Amino acid sequence: MNKIRISEILAATGGTLLAGSENNTITGVRHDSRECGQGDMFVAIKGPNNDGHKYIPGVLDSGCNTFLVSHTDGWLQEAEAKTSDMNIIKVEDTVYAMGELAGYYLDTLDVRKVAVTGSVGKTSVRDMIYYVLSEKYNCGRNLKNFNNDVGLPISIFQFDSSTEAVVLEMGMDNFGELRRLSSIVKPQIGVITTIGVAHIEKLGSREGIFNAKMEITENLAEAAEGGSLVYARDDEFLNGTRTKGDYAEVSVGTDGRSNYIISNVDDFGLEGIEFTLEYREQMRRIKLPLPGTHNAVNASLAIAVGQLLGVDMDTAAKGLAKADLTGRRLRRVTGKTLTVIDDTYNANPDSMNSALKVLAKSPCKGRRTAILGDMFELGDDSRKLHHSVGIFARGCGIDRLIAIGELAEEIARGAEGGDVDVHYYPTKEEFYKDLIKLTGEGDIVLVKGSRGMKMEDIVERAAEL
Repeated sequence: MNKIRISEILAATGGTLLAGSENNTITGVRHDSRECGQGDMFVAIKGPNNDGHKYIPGVLDSGCNTFLVSHTDGWLQEAEAKTSDMNIIKVEDTVYAMGELAGYYLDTLDVRKVAVTGSVGKTSVRDMIYYVLSEKYNCGRNLKNFNNDVGLPISIFQFDSSTEAVVLEMGMDNFGELRRLSSIVKPQIGVITTIGVAHIEKLGSREGIFNAKMEITENLAEAAEGGSLVYARDDEFLNGTRTKGDYAEVSVGTDGRSNYIISNVDDFGLEGIEFTLEYREQMRRIKLPLPGTHNAVNASLAIAVGQLLGVDMDTAAKGLAKADLTGRRLRRVTGKTLTVIDDTYNANPDSMNSALKVLAKSPCKGRRTAILGDMFELGDDSRKLHHSVGIFARGCGIDRLIAIGELAEEIARGAEGGDVDVHYYPTKEEFYKDLIKLTGEGDIVLVKGSRGMKMEDIVERAAEL
């Protein structure tokens, strides 16, 4: 991070300087008191269950002496007893102010800005774009999965004057959130991966999800300034009619109406995929070391973004060959007697089905077993959507399905009646008693469920077998 003067912080946030000098500077921004050090500014966040202000006296011991605060109750006297050498900036809302500062700071950098959202695949697409752009630019991206109104600004503060391009994932589960995040970034290129059913419980319908995702365009640069919206084409929402705006549009898909046309996808399971990509009557075979036919679309989105920013298709393909996705996304874990596909980062019906396809296509000396947990935030259609995953599993070519959780009972019901060996357990603890007898040497085991299910616990146990 480049140095920021206290005077700049005051101007960007509209804050009041309670102590310190406007000429002092910071070289980092933190919201976790455990990570603070000399030169940092600690952002004290007051939440419903915890107030970060109470950590300020302790943070002083780390050498950090600059604080963005919303009140002085209960901590100021103790802090002043330790030192008078503090910069204290008071604002009404520290999270909002941090976002304003991040937007100001990003504007000071000469960078190409890409923003990515979508119901499924946004982290994967973000990572793929990062690897494509890194072939030409010094590129930055979000820290870990930091994609909300706290994590996005914290990620921005890691960039400095050497950064030439940034690709920033934006998450949301309600209306207005993408509008806020895009106002911070003001992207040159916006990417929408899919309009699915994730967060439908809060957004009401896929129509609501589409409207919420389109908020990313409200702060997108105009076409004359290089503004472009890149998306995976579908018939209902992302189709060139409902997506129109004061920006250029670039679509990816499997039909002739898309700008980038995907065909001849070869699926090698855990070994990855190959596919043909056509753009302006030029065709290229793309080899991707990442599993899942859905990643043909994700990789094509990354290639499209790269070409908008001057990365040719051959160079983009070299970047994709190096891609390594963040978190537990179709990650191979080699156990003592079996292989585990760890896809426990999160789950919704679309990603469940994609993971099941990977399992079905993976070479296997034993049985192909899917261990699937509950999917959350699916609203009134939750049980119906779980049942649909079971129906898909019944016909996709796997050998055994193990469903775990209250909602996952519908997955088990949907899978019954076919050739799949189906088992259901209300809890992980009950399943653990049968883990050994339900897995064997040479098996490939897919583990997936929503974050709240903590399915990674099963991955760790299965890898020990």
